[in-house]
Amino acid sequence: MFYFLSKTIDFLLMPMNISLILLMWGMFVKNRRKRNTALILSLMILLMTSNSYIVNKAFTVWEYKQLNIKDVADGYDVGVVLTGGMINWATFATDHIGFGGHADRFLQAYLLYKNGKIKKIMISGASPGWLTRQGKGEGLEVKRLLIQWGVKPGDIVLEQRARNTRENAVFSEKLLAEQFPGQKYLLITSSFHMKRSMACFEKTGLKMDAFPADFYGGDFRFKVKDLLIPDPEVIGYFNLLWREWIGFVIYRIMGYC
Repeated sequence: MFYFLSKTIDFLLMPMNISLILLMWGMFVKNRRKRNTALILSLMILLMTSNSYIVNKAFTVWEYKQLNIKDVADGYDVGVVLTGGMINWATFATDHIGFGGHADRFLQAYLLYKNGKIKKIMISGASPGWLTRQGKGEGLEVKRLLIQWGVKPGDIVLEQRARNTRENAVFSEKLLAEQFPGQKYLLITSSFHMKRSMACFEKTGLKMDAFPADFYGGDFRFKVKDLLIPDPEVIGYFNLLWREWIGFVIYRIMGYC
């Protein structure tokens, strides 16, 4: 039930959907003042969520700060990678799976492994049934890639039940307690997703350190046009951050983080 409700709320509260609702309401409401207010709010939402400078600043404030691999302490027993968007399923029918938008999560885990910072890699997250029935899945495909790149098969652990961040934490905690009790763990996920992820893992009583990956905000040099001209592509990035904010609030209300 929670999974369904969270997805429904997530859809209804997307900025583009709110803007569209306001636009439609403004077109049909008879009261002139209400119509103008609705249309102005709809336009403001579109302008703010498509502004490169504003969206970049929002990501910069929210995201965890970047770390150098050389500054990470040695001796982490397990690096836990959260799945989601790491594989491009448009290429699932080929023999060479393409990378998704969040592939940096497992790429950073690979670099940490190769640099001796983590000894094992746990990949946590479920995949749709239609994929697993074909012997495919995000965790499985990432595992195959890591093995091709030289990671020992015995150094990769899969957790394939978690459908959301809370379940990532709950199921990973159980698996770590069974196979690697009392050891040092490093959580690896997208930087914009790290605050909620860390809070969920801490809620299970598991002590972890964070290594953020997949950054969107940065110290970029913006031109005048970036400040004034809307960029449709930026709306997609803001939706990503907005969805994370909504998820964080819902998880706090539910007591999951």
